[in-house]
Amino acid sequence: QEQLMESGGGSVQAGGSLRLSCAVSGYTDSRYCMGWFRQAPGKEREGVVAIYADGSSTVPADSVKGRFTVSRDNAKNTVYLQMNSLKPEDSAMYYCGATWAPSCWELSARYVKTWGQGTQVTVSS
Repeated sequence: QEQLMESGGGSVQAGGSLRLSCAVSGYTDSRYCMGWFRQAPGKEREGVVAIYADGSSTVPADSVKGRFTVSRDNAKNTVYLQMNSLKPEDSAMYYCGATWAPSCWELSARYVKTWGQGTQVTVSS
């Protein structure tokens, strides 16, 4: 069964760090990448970064470049998002989403096949 489950969210002060995890089940081949997305209240869901089965990643969104890093541990079927130098504007619900690999580079929510339930990140100033 295809399922994604995020964890690791929480509250942190500006400048701090968090590491999100996405436990992946049902996706065992290279046809899909795993993307991180976020959605703040009143805003559209936006793509942050995605990682392919071979460990390569897409170009991150400009808003997180140099601060967020995606990685994966295939032995644990887990994808991570390391978030450093957090800013209040990073506050959002963070989701992981399985996307058909050829469309991963667009970081578009419309191509996501399966979503996790999300994990909340709150950054205070």
